Amino acid sequence: MSILGQDSFLGQGSLFDLGDDIEVGPLAGRIRREQLSRGAWIDLLPGWLTGADSLFEDLVDGVPWHAEERQMYDRVVEVPRLLCFYGEQDPLPHPVLTHARDLLSAHYAEELGEPFRTAGLCLYRDGKDSVAWHGDTIGRGKSSDTMVAIVSLGSPRSLMLRPRGGGPAIKQNLGHGDLIVMGGSCQRTWEHAIPKTSKAVGPRISVQFRPRGVR
Repeated sequence: MSILGQDSFLGQGSLFDLGDDIEVGPLAGRIRREQLSRGAWIDLLPGWLTGADSLFEDLVDGVPWHAEERQMYDRVVEVPRLLCFYGEQDPLPHPVLTHARDLLSAHYAEELGEPFRTAGLCLYRDGKDSVAWHGDTIGRGKSSDTMVAIVSLGSPRSLMLRPRGGGPAIKQNLGHGDLIVMGGSCQRTWEHAIPKTSKAVGPRISVQFRPRGVR
């Protein structure tokens, strides 16, 4: 049986994901940048990865997912999502993810100055799974501009972004092969989250590519 159980569903497929071939397209001339504030920006490309629902199914069954627990004040709580991390020397679980990482490294080479090296995968099983407001500030992201590129697979979920210290939030619905890249000072001056939802939503996988020393 799948790790998601028999009652899981992907929901309606994306209009960008009608083909069966699992592949990523070009970035130049297609990706769109939105400037935020305080030197932060996001790049967006809906449907960058085609065949995303097929890849989702491969990863659900092929990735060694695990649960984690974390100290929360005076108690230990379960992290509300499943996780898997691939370090610099670890082969990624599907060739298209290696190709995606290489394309991102080439596209952002001049601006980032280094390649994307690691991949963190999160599996949100349903609307009860989430990630709280945070920035990727473990390591160099705490003091330096950097980039985090996220490919979303499966059913769409809302990625929320807001300025650190308060301010209006921005919502991006991501799923079915959509790409978002958070760059500039985004990890230091903004926060992002996947909130819980009571709506009937299917499972989603987030693939996060990061440079060395950024978590």
